[in-house]
Amino acid sequence: MSTLADDARLAADLVREAGSLAHRMRADGLRLDYKTSISDVVTAADRAAEELVTGRLRAERPGDAVLGEEHGSVADGTTGRSWVVDPVDGTYNFVNDLPWWCSAVGLRDTEDLLVGAVHDPTTGATYVGGPGLPSTCDGRALAPLVDRPLAELGVATYLHPPFLEGEVGAAWRRAAGGAAALRWLGSMSMDQVGVATGRIGLVFQHSVAPWDELPGAAIIRGVGGVTRHVEVAGKDWYVAGPPTAVGEVCSRLLER
Repeated sequence: MSTLADDARLAADLVREAGSLAHRMRADGLRLDYKTSISDVVTAADRAAEELVTGRLRAERPGDAVLGEEHGSVADGTTGRSWVVDPVDGTYNFVNDLPWWCSAVGLRDTEDLLVGAVHDPTTGATYVGGPGLPSTCDGRALAPLVDRPLAELGVATYLHPPFLEGEVGAAWRRAAGGAAALRWLGSMSMDQVGVATGRIGLVFQHSVAPWDELPGAAIIRGVGGVTRHVEVAGKDWYVAGPPTAVGEVCSRLLER
């Protein structure tokens, strides 16, 4: 039976290997495929990096379920634990040589998140943490998150342009309007690492997939931050950061 420390070490190894592979493949040139839109792209590097991670997980954690962004569910579990895998989070940045992308994995059981790991190939930094595992960068402890109000924070967010109007856009504007500044950076896991390290104040976005949410959520919770979901305008909104500001964003989203 693996310990939480064992799982954290494995998660860190997986994201380093996946990020390094994707980085090498990008240097060799990429062919793009499109999924739902011109900005929703996938490359051979995404697929190869995911196969690397899921292959190791099937070998080293054979009882755990595995869910990947590109291949979906690739292993059924018997332990009640499941891994989520995002081999290249921020693929649009990745293919356009914008240095805000990463590889990420998260582990949860039937009760809660256990571990998240994110590797930033641009800087070589690896972040690991969880609710019961204080978050680190390259083995060094991150400082506890300072609780601050929304008006003092720069916020990372995203809203697909067709949603700028209507009820979804109105909810987004209510929440965004209380922030000190807005940043649309294009990688949820990197945005959440930014929150955990104090470079970004808070993140919020609707319709966040598990592989985009969970790795970074674990790291934010490992420094004392909080994560919440609220249903507004027919969408599930995810908010993460300092407790006071998270509460303010949720209240603004829910206003009528």
